Amino acid sequence: MTVMTPGESAVPTDSAVPTDSAVAVEAAVPSEAVGPLMRGIAVLREISDAGGRTSLSELVRTTGLARSTVDRIAATLARMGYLRMDGHSAVLTPRLMELGNAYLASLRLPRLLGPLAAQLAEELDESVSLAVPDRDGIRFVHQTTRRRAMSLTFRIGDLLPAERTAPGPLFAAGWDERAWVRWRERRAADPEDRGFPAVPPRGAEADGRGGADRDSAGPDDGGSGGDGPDDGEAGFAARTERAAERGWALDDQLIEPGLIALAVPVRGPDGHVLCAVSAVSHTSRHSADSLRRTLLPRVREAVAAMERELREAPTVPAAAPAGLADWTSASKQRLGADFLESLARGLTVLTAFGEGRAELTLSAVAEATGLARATARRALITFEHLGCVGSRDRTFRLTPRVLALGCPPLSRITLPDIAEPHLVTLVKKVHDSASLAVLTGDDIQYTARVAAGRVMSVTITPGTRFPAYAASMGRVLLADLAPAERLARLARTEPLALTPRTVTDAAELAALLERVEREGYALVDEELEEGLRSLAVPVRDRTGRAVAAVNVAMHSSRRSVERCLREVLPELRATAEAIEADLRIAGRFTRIPSA
Repeated sequence: MTVMTPGESAVPTDSAVPTDSAVAVEAAVPSEAVGPLMRGIAVLREISDAGGRTSLSELVRTTGLARSTVDRIAATLARMGYLRMDGHSAVLTPRLMELGNAYLASLRLPRLLGPLAAQLAEELDESVSLAVPDRDGIRFVHQTTRRRAMSLTFRIGDLLPAERTAPGPLFAAGWDERAWVRWRERRAADPEDRGFPAVPPRGAEADGRGGADRDSAGPDDGGSGGDGPDDGEAGFAARTERAAERGWALDDQLIEPGLIALAVPVRGPDGHVLCAVSAVSHTSRHSADSLRRTLLPRVREAVAAMERELREAPTVPAAAPAGLADWTSASKQRLGADFLESLARGLTVLTAFGEGRAELTLSAVAEATGLARATARRALITFEHLGCVGSRDRTFRLTPRVLALGCPPLSRITLPDIAEPHLVTLVKKVHDSASLAVLTGDDIQYTARVAAGRVMSVTITPGTRFPAYAASMGRVLLADLAPAERLARLARTEPLALTPRTVTDAAELAALLERVEREGYALVDEELEEGLRSLAVPVRDRTGRAVAAVNVAMHSSRRSVERCLREVLPELRATAEAIEADLRIAGRFTRIPSA
């Protein structure tokens, strides 16, 4: 089995590569670099750092680009489906995650180790992360968080300074002198860690902490290994040496007061450190010492299982994509000067990588994308300069820095977040209200809604619940259940006649649900409320399971049943398909909450 080694990006190459930090000094731009591609990446990073949404005028200010350039970049990214315009604001869309997914798929670690990390989190009742080295920082590639009032807020793709984390010393144990020089230069240029938006500025985390190095004991007999909030080079070097000796490391409130973490490295079949497993807790639950005593044995067991999985996992045959950039010429003809073809083609180069395609030659990239070798080569040179691509022995691979392109804000997206823009589009087409709902017990619960601008419209707010048997979305979701479970629900339900037309007979309801299962939609006519007609279809996840339903509701005088099926049903199905497409991309390596 081949597993991509992420740690190589932690060590500087002969040519400096700009980091995510705004204070980093960039290397000279290669003469063959693609200018529009560099500017497009800068815009994507700025929107990502702003939380996934920012105004075009703010992009002009933060990037230093001309407004006309920002407008063209936004138009191109919107045509690619990577952002949408909401008034004068640019908003990242779930489809952008296909870039980060390309890296995560090529890495293979989230798919292979993610289930074991989730199992560990369940057993420990603590949040568990997988992190990889990204030069002198660490970047998260998997998160399993526990739902608490005080919960972990780090996201997939977040970059943290190595010296303020538990995995950092484990990765720094493999640094050479050039890596340490780069770390010192970054610390000198950014003493407050302003270039790491995922963590509080250095100094803010010290308020109320009061912790110092208490490492007076051996590796397994009670020493915490915790250090002050800024213990300088000597302190970080000492923690790195201890981590190398022990095979584990602690973060005792280095990021912010109250946050503590324990990390253990995961090694690949060749012995190299591929990632680190980090269990995160709070001082209200553990001290650094008790965290080590309580969690370390179980984390080590989990790591052993992960390393066994890496040794035994079969090699996945590469599924070669083809012609990824074929559509760009048509887009150029459609949008003209507003479409930056070189930006669009350059971004498709990232999607050439994936599972079984961790390292590709120039020829393989050109073949997968349908680009000329010269075009693909210039894009790869540009990405290598930006730190998104690394090269070795005439092959190229993605680096963790690709995750900076939207993954942090988008990795916490919810199903209502995904659905709402599509509901807005649907309402504009059918001129009636549209909603999203999930099954909660024997009820449906509305989780997103877009109302039509009518004097008389259906007024329902998110959070509203209705009996599933009498609602179109409820019938769609009940129909997706296994037949035995469906019958069991009907048996325990005592349907009430909400209107004279409400179907309450169990046998008749069972027959209706069988019909909904066959036809793929449900139409409820004045059964929930007199005068209310509703049409619904399911929204399915990657496994094909209906995780939600989307509907259009209207007054029965608006359209006949026949017109409703002829005019609304096709638009409703197209909306569900669009939501499902986004859900497949966004949910490939992270769980999407349904509410």
